[in-house]
Amino acid sequence: MKKNLCTLLICCTTTIAHAETNPFFNGYDSQVTINLGTGVNGGFLIPPPSQFVPYAMLQIQYSQPTSFFRVPARKTINTTMNIGYGKKYGWRWDDFTIPIALLSEDIALFYNDNWYTFIGLGIGMQLQQNERIGSKLIFGFKIGAGYHLSECTALELFAQHYSNGNTAPENNSYAFFGAGLSYNF
Repeated sequence: MKKNLCTLLICCTTTIAHAETNPFFNGYDSQVTINLGTGVNGGFLIPPPSQFVPYAMLQIQYSQPTSFFRVPARKTINTTMNIGYGKKYGWRWDDFTIPIALLSEDIALFYNDNWYTFIGLGIGMQLQQNERIGSKLIFGFKIGAGYHLSECTALELFAQHYSNGNTAPENNSYAFFGAGLSYNF
């Protein structure tokens, strides 16, 4: 237990010590990202998902640099279109073709000149409530890693989770694994 705490403390102080640079932006002030993801059912991270489902996401996001307690971060406006097709595992996925608008913040956890890892939280609205998530209110959780392809572009791999945070009786969530391409300017 003590080893784990020491490792966590060293990693956190290393990240904070480099907080004068923002690994998401490479010195630029704005970022546009296009994300594509495939849906998973029966878990998100713990337990790991066991089933891929006929559900996809297309997300466009605009971000600006910020910090969270001196740790590099990005604030983001997300527009997402969830696209369902077919029936599987007892759900009619095409009933959940719903747009989502989300405000979020991603925090850089560990990074160097070429790669970074991040975790993010957000709050937003889906256009209509449904039997899978019984409210229009949506909370988002995202974890991922990015690699700079050039000074102004990066490739990101991520896991994205949406739920209503148990604000309604139905909370079966939406979860996606995906990839994104970002452009800094």
